[in-house]
Amino acid sequence: MTGIKTTGEKKMMFFSGRAHPELAEEVAQQLGVGVVPTKAFDFANGEIYVRYQESARGADCFLIQSHTAPINKWIMEQLIMIDALKRASARSITVIVPFYGYARQDKKHRGREPISARLIADMMKTAGADRILTVDLHTDQIQGFFDGPVDHLFALPLLADYVGAKVDRNKLTVVSPDAGRVRVADRWCDRLGAPLAIVHKRRDKDVANQVTVHEVVGEVKGRVCILVDDMIDTGGTICAAADALFAHGAEDVIVTATHGVLSGPAADRLKNSKVSEFVFTNTLPTPNELELDKITVLSIAPTIASAVREVFEDGSVTSLFDEQ
Repeated sequence: MTGIKTTGEKKMMFFSGRAHPELAEEVAQQLGVGVVPTKAFDFANGEIYVRYQESARGADCFLIQSHTAPINKWIMEQLIMIDALKRASARSITVIVPFYGYARQDKKHRGREPISARLIADMMKTAGADRILTVDLHTDQIQGFFDGPVDHLFALPLLADYVGAKVDRNKLTVVSPDAGRVRVADRWCDRLGAPLAIVHKRRDKDVANQVTVHEVVGEVKGRVCILVDDMIDTGGTICAAADALFAHGAEDVIVTATHGVLSGPAADRLKNSKVSEFVFTNTLPTPNELELDKITVLSIAPTIASAVREVFEDGSVTSLFDEQ
């Protein structure tokens, strides 16, 4: 006989960056594992140092980092952590990105623009990532930017079931805030058995976050409208869409979004909006100044943990969403 036989047992290890440790702890708890102790700090000039306190040799490693503010720092930290795992002889490296940074830059709108979402995927691959697991990408095409498996998770069941349990479905209308979200809104309609409406808007291509709402397509008068989006950044788009719905006779408006980026003037806009409730998931940490009664944050940790378990056990991530 030649060679050496091993037991063949697989080993999972779960790692986290410093961007959103609360979510990492929730996912680890759902998995029944601990987060691997990691030494990480910034040098005086801003460079990042990372060292794992346990051996990762031969392990299936799952590394979670959400791209929150300051986004460039946390992306760089994640790349460094991937590289550290590769050089520590990890068997496989699955990168968990609850919120994928630069996802809005997924194509060229005009000449001499970058496609930054592709660049992020290329950097992760070069660093050593074998697989990406993410939640509600801004556009589905980003899955094709990474040269390897991409598990695209959806927060729709979590958000839709929460809203459906507290609203009279006979009065419910699902509203897409723009044409780009119609497909997602249509899936909401199927799940909740509700009609669809669309807010038509035009964006100023030369001024960031400037939106002019034109008209509402669909019946919203006297209805409870559920505005569905993938992310809310400054809140300008969604608050303007809500104002348009109220102007067309909507009885109430509830806003749901997977990613609460909530930067810049978002705090004031959400506080002053007539929207009765904003529902997010915890893919990103909610700023302290936005701990309002009208903001509800649901945990995406069970969904991520279930997907991690399926990946580790060579199961089917798709089966988690087959009912859709």
